[in-house]
Amino acid sequence: MLTLVTGTTGQVGRRLVPRLLARAAETGDRVRVLVRDAERAAPFAALGAEVTVGDLRDETVLGKALAGTDAVVNVAAAFRGVPDEEAWAVNRDAALELGRAAVTSGVRRFVQVSTNLVYGTGRGRPLTEDDPVVPGGPMWGAYPESKAEAERGLLALDGLDVRIGRLAFVYGDGDPHLAQSLRWASEWPAAQRLQLVHHADVAQGLTRLLYAPGATGRIYNIADHAPVTAVELHQINGVEVPAGMNDRETPDPWHGIVSIARIRHELGYRPLLPSVWCAVDGGVL
Repeated sequence: MLTLVTGTTGQVGRRLVPRLLARAAETGDRVRVLVRDAERAAPFAALGAEVTVGDLRDETVLGKALAGTDAVVNVAAAFRGVPDEEAWAVNRDAALELGRAAVTSGVRRFVQVSTNLVYGTGRGRPLTEDDPVVPGGPMWGAYPESKAEAERGLLALDGLDVRIGRLAFVYGDGDPHLAQSLRWASEWPAAQRLQLVHHADVAQGLTRLLYAPGATGRIYNIADHAPVTAVELHQINGVEVPAGMNDRETPDPWHGIVSIARIRHELGYRPLLPSVWCAVDGGVL
């Protein structure tokens, strides 16, 4: 199987691709990466990846990148700090164009990387894949809504086996996200929680989605077992807990807290790092 991966130079993509290549080396499969800068693809090429250079939003490039491929893993995303127009252009428009081009090219399988932020507010319990999608909130801009729109559009395409992986807050392997979490966690109540997933488990979850039979049209939460509090986020980062944090009320203690029962039962997923404290002990932050 030849798999095209987009978004390979981002925080998730550049940690996912080496793990996919390691599996490919064992199974005889191949991995192709789409990058805008050939120099940044050199580490992947050294590991055995095929490289296509160009922009995800260029139709001509998409044709070259998809030629002969069997599957796509769309990791590309515009996240925090970008204008809303950029988020819509990358997260929705480019994803849907990639999906349509995949159908035209005869690609069989499409794994869309999404986010647990599409759920919006909590429901008083862990969120499940069957819960309505109601993204919103000022912290994340257009990111959750654009990802939700991409999910809906891709799942509506005829002739494409689409699987959706909704990631919790990703960390580990030197990713700066955990330190960056304090930008907003310092304003949270002490008991407000954040659900995490280590890059090793992102790779495990997405690989299971990619290879699983019978997962057409299915959505899966990918996370660890132990959400951490705002206090723990400060402790993990070696930062003093802000004064007054314990006096704040928690407005939505279930915001972003998801169930991973479906991916456990259907795909055999078990977090390699069930909590961030396992990553601390293992030295893989």
